[in-house]
Amino acid sequence: MSAFFFALMALLVRLAGDVPTMQKSFFRNAVALIVATVVLVKNGGGFRWGKGNFPYLFVRAFCGTLGLICNFYAVDHLVLSDANMLNKLSPFFAILFSIIILKERVKLYQWCAVAVAFIGALFIIKPTGVTMNFASIIGFVGGMGAGAAYTMVRKLSIRGERSPYIVFFFSAFSCVVIAPFIILGFQPMTLHQTLLLIATGLAAAGGQFSITAAYSYAPAREISVFDYSQVIFAALLGFFILGQIPDVWSIIGYVIICGVSVIMFMINRKSVVPTQSNN
Repeated sequence: MSAFFFALMALLVRLAGDVPTMQKSFFRNAVALIVATVVLVKNGGGFRWGKGNFPYLFVRAFCGTLGLICNFYAVDHLVLSDANMLNKLSPFFAILFSIIILKERVKLYQWCAVAVAFIGALFIIKPTGVTMNFASIIGFVGGMGAGAAYTMVRKLSIRGERSPYIVFFFSAFSCVVIAPFIILGFQPMTLHQTLLLIATGLAAAGGQFSITAAYSYAPAREISVFDYSQVIFAALLGFFILGQIPDVWSIIGYVIICGVSVIMFMINRKSVVPTQSNN
């Protein structure tokens, strides 16, 4: 469900047309901010962060905002499935940042997975000598920002910060940062575009709540691979709604990145020793 909602969000962003990227990002986070606020009020606990968590919340919000803006830019300028695939590099960047930030030890096969995923990304970015696809590079940076943001979410979870508050802080931070761009360069929208951007925020909220529910029922190593089905949903939506067909190089990139993700998934499952029942 999360993969479908996020793919739908990307499609709605594209359908909103020539609205500036910053304006699209603001609407997406404004709706998420309202939803997160309602959840916080319902659950109680107030609107203050845990002791010592502000630096991690700030880095999570900054990197998440960067990743969001870059992803929306890529969605507007690339084939929908290409933009989604570049954003799905975030788990591999999360491995790299976990070494630096969380001081986690990374095994050889994880290093290999990162290297292979990068090669897969090159098939999508398609660098050609000095001239490179700018939108693809922006999408690549978006995946990097998302990976750093997810690393901070993990750090905050380890420190006991509430999930709804992490979403609230990120959404509020993004709205505040993007607001000046909206004020200085607001572009009037039609009712149709406004409704599409509101629907974008609702789809994003659906994706966030779905992924939160999924991770509450199973560890990341067992379910993270299913997140790559977002690329399939994006390719189908892009084909049937936008008439987009990825080129052969992009398809090779999809196969490489999805393939290494499945391999990592299988290795992680084999490394888990099942516990003996007491019954």
